[in-house]
Amino acid sequence: MGIRQELKKQALGVSQKAMEKLFADEKRAMAIAGAIGSVQRGKQALDKGQEEVMRALNFATRSDFKGLGKKLAGLKRRVRELDEKLEELAGE
Repeated sequence: MGIRQELKKQALGVSQKAMEKLFADEKRAMAIAGAIGSVQRGKQALDKGQEEVMRALNFATRSDFKGLGKKLAGLKRRVRELDEKLEELAGE
């Protein structure tokens, strides 16, 4: 095993032990879970606000780009399929 893999294994073991100790106390674990939930709700509120501002300014939002990316991927797949069919027809 290389030194990189050994260090990675040791780091994983140390972090696992730290997490076990951190979450061993139920009260502390609940506080951490609550804090994580608050952060996630805050991020969702920020994302929603950002999207509203972008739409108000008539700019494309992240979700718009994601949707376009999915459509583009579908179009690429369809073009590949059509190209394969054309090659089959040309080969006959």
